[in-house]
Amino acid sequence: MVNYEVVNVGALEQWRDHTGGWSDHNTREGRRVVDHEFDNQYIGLTVNALIPGQEDAYWHDHAEVEEVYIFLTGRGQMGLDDDVVEVGPGTVVKVGQQTMRTYRCLPESPDQLRFICVRAGGSELGVKPTDATVDWDRPKPW
Repeated sequence: MVNYEVVNVGALEQWRDHTGGWSDHNTREGRRVVDHEFDNQYIGLTVNALIPGQEDAYWHDHAEVEEVYIFLTGRGQMGLDDDVVEVGPGTVVKVGQQTMRTYRCLPESPDQLRFICVRAGGSELGVKPTDATVDWDRPKPW
C-alpha cells in the first residue's frame, strides 16, 4: 500500500507568489496553505513570506491545535499573549492552546520573513511514536 503525497512549494524566493487563507478576511499574499493540497488527517501546514514591515492582520489562538513556527529567513517578532519574542533564521516557536499569537517582519529586516507553520491536534503524540513499525533489516534503496 502506498500512502503519500508530494507537493513542491517552490524555492524560498517563490513563496511570496502565493495567496492563501481559510476565509476572505484572513487570505493574504505570501501564504500558501499546503494542507489544502493534501488529504491530511492530523497535520496542517502553511509556508509564509512577509515583506519587511508587513504584519499578520490579526491575533488568534486555538482551543485544541498546537502550532510550531520554523523561521528560515528574515528578522521579525512574534506577539505571544503579553510577550514579544524576536525571531529569525533558526528560531523555532511552539505555541500551545489558548495562547494568543501574531507576527510581523521587522521594517529593517534584510530579507522577507519566511517561515513554516505546522498545526496539529487531535490526540497526543507522546514522547516517542508508539505506532511505528521498525524494519532494521530492510535494505536502503540507494
